[in-house]
Parts: sequence; C-alpha cells; structure tokens
Amino acid sequence: MRRRQFLQFSTLAATGTMASCVSPAPQAAPRFAPNSQGPFALGIDVLAANNFSALRGKRVGLITNQTSANGRGVPTRVVLHRALGPTLTTLYTPEHGLDGKEPAGFKVSSRRDPVTGLIAHSLYGATRKPTPAMLANVDAVCFDLQDIGSRSYTYISTMALAMEACAQAGKEFIVLDRPNPIGGIRVQGPPLDPRWKSFVGQIPVPYLHGMTAGELARMGNARGWWSARPRLTVIPMCGYNRAMTWRETGLRWIPTSPNIPRADSSLYYAATGILGGLDGVDIGIGTPRPFEYAGGRAINPQQFAADLSRMGIAGVRFSPYHSTRKPGFAGAALSIDPHGSTDLIALAVILTSEVVRRTGGAPLRASKGDTVTLFHKVWGSDSLWRDLNAGRPARDIIGRFQGYARSFAAARQPFLMY
Repeated sequence: MRRRQFLQFSTLAATGTMASCVSPAPQAAPRFAPNSQGPFALGIDVLAANNFSALRGKRVGLITNQTSANGRGVPTRVVLHRALGPTLTTLYTPEHGLDGKEPAGFKVSSRRDPVTGLIAHSLYGATRKPTPAMLANVDAVCFDLQDIGSRSYTYISTMALAMEACAQAGKEFIVLDRPNPIGGIRVQGPPLDPRWKSFVGQIPVPYLHGMTAGELARMGNARGWWSARPRLTVIPMCGYNRAMTWRETGLRWIPTSPNIPRADSSLYYAATGILGGLDGVDIGIGTPRPFEYAGGRAINPQQFAADLSRMGIAGVRFSPYHSTRKPGFAGAALSIDPHGSTDLIALAVILTSEVVRRTGGAPLRASKGDTVTLFHKVWGSDSLWRDLNAGRPARDIIGRFQGYARSFAAARQPFLMY
C-alpha cells in the first residue's frame, strides 16, 4: 500500500511558507480519496499528521461549527480536544451557530459546548468581532470553517474580523484550510464599493473570488484589508488543485447552513442569491432545493425557460416550474454543471433582470427599506438597483465589471497556494 504523504508547513506567519512533505506512521495515516496530485488531506488532517506541532505549547481557541471536521468526519473540536487537552481553551461560533441550524440573520447566543465542555462564544450575537475578554485565555486562534466561495457568505467576514481582533490583542491566527466548493478558477462579479462594506461584504474581492480561506487570509494580511495584521499561519491541504470539484475531494458534504444542503448548492447560491434579495420573487427557499429556481408572480414558465435556453448560457439548463410553496409564482428551474465555466454572476444579473422585466418591475416596488439596503450590501454597491430601475440591458451591467474581475484574478496570483 502506498505510503501517504502530507504537506508540512512552517509556522512563519508572514509567509505561510511550505516546507517538506513527511510520512506519518502507517497506523496514524487517515484514509483519503486519491486525486491527480496524490492523496487529498484537509488542513486539519495535515496538522494532525504533523503531530499538531503548530499548536504545541500554546493556549488555543477555535472558530468552529458543524462543518469543522476532519476527513473521517470527526469534529475538529474533538480532534483538538483529544490532542491538546486543557490547552484547547475556547470556542467561537459564526452565523448559524455551533450546529449550523440557526436561520440566516438570526442572532446566536454564546453557550457551553456539550461535546467538549468549553464555552462557545458567539461571533454572530452581541458582537461579530472577538472581544479582548474572549481572547484573554488564548495565544492562538484557529479558523476551521467550510466556506462556499461567495463574498456575501459571512464565514469569511468572521475570519476577517477575528484576524483583526487577534492582531490587536497580540494573538496568532491559524487557518486550517479547506476547499472552495465552487473551485478556484472562477473569478467573477463586481467589486465592493467601500461605502457598502458590511458583514455580507467585508473584504474587497469580486463576488466570486475563487480562493480558499487560507489564500484570502494571506492576501488580506499582505494587502492590509484589516486595520491590524496578526501573525498568520496557514495549514494547507494536501493533494488539492484549483480545478477540483467537491466530489473529487472524496469528502462528505456537511451542510454549511440550512439553505446550503449540498456542495453544489454553492453554485446556485451564487446564481440566484442576488435575485433572492428582492421581495416578490421565488428562488426555492423553503423547498428541498433552495436557490435552484428563478421566478416571480405570473411569469409564463414555459416561455421563460425557452427564452433563457435560447441565450446559450454554457453549462446551464433551464426547465419550467410552478412553485408549490408560493401559489401564483412560476419561472425556471436551473441545472448547473459543476464542471462548467459558467459566469455565475453574469447569470445572476440575467435572471434578476429578466424576472424584474417580466413582472413589470414588481419586485423593485415591493422591496423597501432594510430589504433594499441589504440588496445593495450583498451586491457591493447600489449600482445594480439603479440599473434595474433604469431598465439597463443585462449585457451592459455585466460588461462593466468584467475588467475588474480580470484585474483581481491577476492580483491574487502571488497569494495562491494550489
């Protein structure tokens, strides 16, 4: 049987420099699915294969939830609790809570974790940034959350604010890296206007950045995306490449939140989440396939699906549907090829524009106050709202952010690890 190799990284925070591969004893080697670059291993498993050397002698905090698990499905907090004992001192939880069941936008309370007995401080409650008191009993904070690759998904916002807090408190920050389920190729969407910076748009990247959390942390530290820069260590994955789909990692998908039940839900979130920010639309929230529909009141679904199909959007198929949850709503059901190169944010603009047009602008009229503000924050500016109200063609809206996406794709190159 082939000996398994794992990447070993130094603890030089500024660079996250890769050192040599090592081979743990056979009995200690986890089982991973093979891929074209050899055995795949998550950051947590690379850490374990190197005997947790990056954490030895430190009091450790862990930003964690139900997605934080090793390649065998053992929760990261259990892995660290067994390995470190009392030096794992503190847990922190993001939006949706420790078990990922809290609805989007609902505040989460701090509580004691029944598994480890540790207090799990909420970073989506009274504060979204660790306070000095929350960090008092740690020397280093580990981040191990499964992100979904979209700027508006709040786990990377939690990471950004935690990195800033750690820098201000003199604590080290360690990222246990995980795959981007959308992959590392797509760099798509508009920039973030600093005036609309928020928790659903915390870091200045395109809507789809095509990076892992570790890569974002490295780029943000180097580019000064947060006001203070912590000592940073990234524990990388082994055997990962940017073109891999989630299926190719061999990992079981753990829903990251109630409306991301499958790995490919990440694709649909990118494609219809913008539309779903308006009132008077349907994207399938509340059904077994959230984000997989685009519809509105009184739309002719056969005509809509046929018109979308004629646009020749590569990697996407459309079929008519009538909503079973929202009487009178209809539209198109989407099927996105996870291996495709679809510009998902161009698709998002087309779907939003077409639903608004085919409903006579009703979603714009129905959306008021906080809904409109959140729509701007998610898009990253108020430009899409203005364009939709003006009836500007989707191709013109899309054309305006293509240059930015290309420039970001080039700018990120020095920080890519895979």
